[in-house]
Amino acid sequence: MPAPAALRRLLPTPPLWIAMYHSVADPSDDPYRVTVSPARLDRQLRWLADRGLTGVSVRELLAATAEARAAGMVGLTFDDGYTDFLDAAVPLLHRYGFTATVYVLPGRLGGDNAWDPLGPRKPLLDADGIRRAAAAGMEIGSHGLRHVDLTRADDATLDAEIRHSRELIEEITGTAAEGFCYPYGAVDPRVVRAVGRAGYRYACAIDPGPLSGPYTLPRVHVGEADTAWRLTAKRVLHPLRRRRPTGPLPAQSGPERVTVS
Repeated sequence: MPAPAALRRLLPTPPLWIAMYHSVADPSDDPYRVTVSPARLDRQLRWLADRGLTGVSVRELLAATAEARAAGMVGLTFDDGYTDFLDAAVPLLHRYGFTATVYVLPGRLGGDNAWDPLGPRKPLLDADGIRRAAAAGMEIGSHGLRHVDLTRADDATLDAEIRHSRELIEEITGTAAEGFCYPYGAVDPRVVRAVGRAGYRYACAIDPGPLSGPYTLPRVHVGEADTAWRLTAKRVLHPLRRRRPTGPLPAQSGPERVTVS
């Protein structure tokens, strides 16, 4: 890991480019449009590689940014921890020499996406699947315990979803869980402070609005409709999304005092 002094360096403006995926499977019966087919993901990863870009986990992206060597890196994230991440996404990531972060739900190990009232049931990684993903070189982050809107959670639920999910992931993988991802992208200052107190080093949102900092990193949705020209447009427009710097990273893993701006 980079030295504390390097970690305190401000993240750049324009913001880091972090892509958000979910399931990698047949997208035809997905009413939420968050599923991308393996063939489309293959073409999207090839598009990155053809432009000299490298897909990496958010942990790698932030470490490289702190050391001023992140040029050409794109963060790749996969929410919810579907089993198809291991079966479909990991082989494609390896094909291009990429890594990614998968945000899992340790309160639903081996379960399914019961929080989605529409669309098909999709199986989630169990503990062995999470360990296999980590062994494949992927970062394992937390998506909470059971995929609930944390902005509506009481204090006890909030603590369990954020702190206990981190503890369970660390028990499964044997390594520190540094990243958190807000279910539904729902975030407010209270939730941000809870994530920092739980010892995470960063957290990913979708569009956090006026919130800014390492615990509200914005991401760009990438789906089945994103062909080469759409990816090009997103890459060009991304710097316009967030002009404010995201602030310094925490110096080390552990409980953190969080200032929300």
